[in-house]
Amino acid sequence: MNSLRTIILAATITTIPIQHAYALDGMHYVVETQASVSDGSNTPFWLVNNRQGLTAVKSDFGYLRAGLFRDCDTTHLFSWSAGIDMLGGYGYDSPVMLHQLFGEARYRCLGLTIGMKAGIDSGVNNADLGSGNMLYSGNSRPIPQVRAGIPGYTPLPLTDGWLSVKGYVAYGFFTDGTWQRGHVPPKALRTERVLYHSKAMHLRVGDDSRSRVWAEGGLEMATQFGGNSYSPKDTVRMPCGPRAFFKAFIPQAGAVGTPDSERLNVEGNHVGCWDARIGCRVAEGVNLGLYYNHFFEDHSMMTFDYMWRDGLWGLEINLPEMAAASQIVYEYLYSRDQSGPVYWDHTPEIPEQVSGRDNYYNHSVYTGWQHWGMGIGNPLLISPVYNTDGVLYFRYNRVEAHHAGVKGQLRSDLAYKLLFTYSRTWGTYRMPLTEVKSMTAWLAEITYSPARFDGLSGRLSLGLDRGSLLGDNFGMMITIKKTGWL
Repeated sequence: MNSLRTIILAATITTIPIQHAYALDGMHYVVETQASVSDGSNTPFWLVNNRQGLTAVKSDFGYLRAGLFRDCDTTHLFSWSAGIDMLGGYGYDSPVMLHQLFGEARYRCLGLTIGMKAGIDSGVNNADLGSGNMLYSGNSRPIPQVRAGIPGYTPLPLTDGWLSVKGYVAYGFFTDGTWQRGHVPPKALRTERVLYHSKAMHLRVGDDSRSRVWAEGGLEMATQFGGNSYSPKDTVRMPCGPRAFFKAFIPQAGAVGTPDSERLNVEGNHVGCWDARIGCRVAEGVNLGLYYNHFFEDHSMMTFDYMWRDGLWGLEINLPEMAAASQIVYEYLYSRDQSGPVYWDHTPEIPEQVSGRDNYYNHSVYTGWQHWGMGIGNPLLISPVYNTDGVLYFRYNRVEAHHAGVKGQLRSDLAYKLLFTYSRTWGTYRMPLTEVKSMTAWLAEITYSPARFDGLSGRLSLGLDRGSLLGDNFGMMITIKKTGWL
């Protein structure tokens, strides 16, 4: 564990100074300040979620953020990029936060990224207007990792560009162990030094630049493994040697000494998502997109052992960029089935296997599919950081929700975005609610980018929640941002 952490940090730090061997051509900066004030028990939902973990749930907050970046130049066979992004503020667990620190190299279609980099996930969802991919939504802080593969769609030989592939393999570690020690109550589950693995492969048929209809889809999987798990009953030290890394890549039964649940199933917390998307050009500048996420917690729902009732379905309409409504998204999320309400691991006496009660995002050894309390997947399965008792457990993962978003340009210097969500939850199979809880969440956002001040923008965001799930909340966020080139 310590060796992996050292390799990632050392490789990242040594990659950043490469820029001194070159001119500063291609370097750009971002300076941003943000402040949020709210009235209610929480900061409004869409002022918190899908913002890379840069917001606070329970209090007013603000920050000053600065970043320096160099982007890859994909017109060259070899190119590199790097970035550092830090902020200091109030209302957070720590007054100073390192948000991004990464180095990246590309040769032809191959890419290698080392460190913490936001926004590198490969789902098919609309990341700006949608509620979030079921596996990776941009809801939590970036995870430090070494990531290698084909980052962008690359045509396969002999297909004339009609069949393309992308994919990656990554290993890293979670950084919230010390935070959990201070946040989680003594009698609740917490973890430290947990390792991370993920991988994906997606195929695309057709090309949105020359095809009228195109489709893409694939499989993305992730694993929490290694580390230490602490609970009132026991302290579990999970394997973290070479065999553990291999079992994270190819799921296998747990080793001797791991909990019974690991030996009966697989070692580590394995999650994944099947993604699919179909696009169609209706007219010049007008495209339609349909996408689907199927999340799974184990092999029974990875395959077709049970009917796929759960999922996130999305419809996206893209109009000319300067239109009053340039993009419209509607999504429907259903996660109430989870393979059914019954779970039974086969025994010699009762050999039947019933793999229900998948309990999305939760796990018996690990604190679930979260990082620093924020769910890594879709935020409508409410993140554990909302729990007032500090327990890191997803208490509302059986959800039915409708979500819509629209954005456009009112003028060349004035843009807007609107989000609306209506969600109901039944709790979990393990802890069902006596009464269904609901939430209505709104976001209205307007951004002014004056032409006379290149790279300067100001944004006003208003959030409103109503319902029994997260309470009645109203809040306002102001963001001022300046970007430029060195």
